[in-house]
Amino acid sequence: MPIEIKENKLLLVEGKDEEKFFEALFAHSQLLGIQVAGIAGKTQLASRLKALVQVHNFSQVSSLAIVRDADGNLDAAAKSVRSSLQGAGLAVPPSLGSRYGSNPTVAIFIMPDNVNVGMLEDLCLNSIAGRPELDCVDDLIRCLQDKNITLPPELSKARAHAYIATQQKPDLRVGEAAAAGYWPFGNSAFSSLKQFLNSCL
Repeated sequence: MPIEIKENKLLLVEGKDEEKFFEALFAHSQLLGIQVAGIAGKTQLASRLKALVQVHNFSQVSSLAIVRDADGNLDAAAKSVRSSLQGAGLAVPPSLGSRYGSNPTVAIFIMPDNVNVGMLEDLCLNSIAGRPELDCVDDLIRCLQDKNITLPPELSKARAHAYIATQQKPDLRVGEAAAAGYWPFGNSAFSSLKQFLNSCL
């Protein structure tokens, strides 16, 4: 189903959880007039962009930003986004974190910070570094390792969810946890992302 364009500033993210995360960040930062839309997974970006440019009112979009996880390879993630943009006939930013082109301008941000490998959960974990609850989470990880128990392949997700489990609402997803205030958006860990949103949308 094509994205219904409601604002002239559009942020594309991987999924529903990321939508909730950014909506919470927008509310905290008082960023208005930005539509955030999940694309049902990073592998859907190429097809969703091709469909997006065909939407009847796409011409009203003045700025488009895309955020996705680096996972294990930041360069590959950036290359994938650029390929999807090119396939849709959109401007292809030569560098990360800055807007490029016109009608619309296009910008790319690769989580967690346009520099390191990782994902949204790494960014969130960076914001709570030093918290005693996180020390306990890491003690749990070490305990599992000591007992030769196989750890999840995406350890950052496991750490983030284990941290959430120490809070008042332990069953929230990462985006819901953002709305609940579990990730301190005032922390410097979010500075590069907030700067990106302010300058590119």
